[in-house]
Amino acid sequence: MKEPKGTAAFAMCGSFCTFEAAVPAAARLTALGWRVIPIMSFAAAGLDTRFGPAAAWRARLEGAAGRPVLDTLAAVEPLGPKRMADALVIAPCTGATLARLAAGLSDTPVTLAAKSLLRGGCPVVVAVSTNDGLGASGENIARLMQRKGYYFVPFAQDDPAAKPQSLKADMALVPDTLAAAVRGRQLQPVLLQRPLSPA
Repeated sequence: MKEPKGTAAFAMCGSFCTFEAAVPAAARLTALGWRVIPIMSFAAAGLDTRFGPAAAWRARLEGAAGRPVLDTLAAVEPLGPKRMADALVIAPCTGATLARLAAGLSDTPVTLAAKSLLRGGCPVVVAVSTNDGLGASGENIARLMQRKGYYFVPFAQDDPAAKPQSLKADMALVPDTLAAAVRGRQLQPVLLQRPLSPA
């Protein structure tokens, strides 16, 4: 049996249009030999949307990771102190979560997981998906880029004509970004020179 690469917590926030790309990213990490601990934000775990019911997305994420989703503050708090994970991937990371992280808030399962792991020096990999990445969220992206422990999945405008401020990470680059982050490096280039395909 192949030796696991390590354990990565994988958190999904409520950018529901990105779930279809995020779940395969979690499955890819599992296939590459990572143990994956799935996490969902309050919104991701509790809201049914036009992109599908919350229960269905939970089932898909649990299937990709092979273990139950953590979706409460109490469930994620031990991740760092008990050394349950080597890194956290937030994919997708919404503008709301970017703002909470930039402000140092830890009032959701995802942001508390980040705080819990950062306290022990574990990296947090951020895969942005926000309609105002070149607007209000741009400031928060820049703030996190300056902070120790944060690494960004390379991103681009996903629809420059219809949504010129929208940014979305390339979920296919999650494994490479995570591999670089655990070595203390930011995968480059961060700014992709092509627009992503619209969702």
